[in-house]
Amino acid sequence: MLGVLLLYVHVYAPGRAVADTAHGDDGARAWPVTGPHGEREPPPVLRGFDPPPAPWAPGHRGVDLGAPPGATVRSATSGAVTFAGVVAGQGVVTVQLSGSGEPPLRATYEPVRPAVRPGDRVSAGQSIGTLGPGPFHCPSGCLHWGLLRGDQYLDPLSLIPPALRRLGPSRLLPVHGVPPPAAAPVAAQASREPAAWAGGAGGWTVGTAAAVLAVLAWAGARFRSASGPPRAGPWRRRPR
Repeated sequence: MLGVLLLYVHVYAPGRAVADTAHGDDGARAWPVTGPHGEREPPPVLRGFDPPPAPWAPGHRGVDLGAPPGATVRSATSGAVTFAGVVAGQGVVTVQLSGSGEPPLRATYEPVRPAVRPGDRVSAGQSIGTLGPGPFHCPSGCLHWGLLRGDQYLDPLSLIPPALRRLGPSRLLPVHGVPPPAAAPVAAQASREPAAWAGGAGGWTVGTAAAVLAVLAWAGARFRSASGPPRAGPWRRRPR
C-alpha cells in the first residue's frame, strides 16, 4: 500500500513547475497570443493555473489568455504537432515540445481553428491557427493554454522566461495604500481670483470696485468737514 501511495505522489504532483527540458530544446519561446497593443505587450492572463488536489477534483488545468476571436494563435515553443482536430465540439491543437524529456511535454491550445496537421514541425512564434468563436468559459474571448507531462498538468506560464513577461510599454501603476497628493488650496484660490474680478458669477468688475472706492472717499471728506477743527479741552487755556 505504501508503494502505491509513493507511486501516486510521484506521478501526480500538481504544484510542480516546469523547469526541466532536455538538451534538444532550442529554448526559443513566444506568447501564444499577443497583447491588446501588439507583440510588445503580453496578453492579459484572465485566469491562472489552479491545479486540482486530485485528478477527479475541480480546478483550472491551464491558463486563460485574453484575445478576440479570429486572433492568430502561435506555438509557444518549437516542436511537432501531434493533434489538430475537434474535441467535445472545440478545436484543439497539441504540440509536443522538442527534446523535453520522457515523457515529453505537450502544450495544448483551444479553441483553435487549426492551420496545421499532425506531423508538422513548428517553431516558437509560428502560427498554428486562429482563435475560434467559442463558446468561451471567460467573460470575453480567450485562449485556454495547457501543459502536460504524461498525465500531469503543469503551469504553462513556466515556459515563458521573465524577459518575455516584462515586455510592454512603460506605464504608471497605482501604489495601493498610499493616498494621492492633495491639491494645493492656495494655488487653486489664486487661479480663481482673476475670474472673480473679471466679472464672473458673484464677482466685482473693475468699474464696480472703482465706484465703491469713490463713494468711500466722498463719505470720508464729508465726515471730516462736518466735524470741524478739533476743540481745546477744558484743561487747556487758549492764548490771548
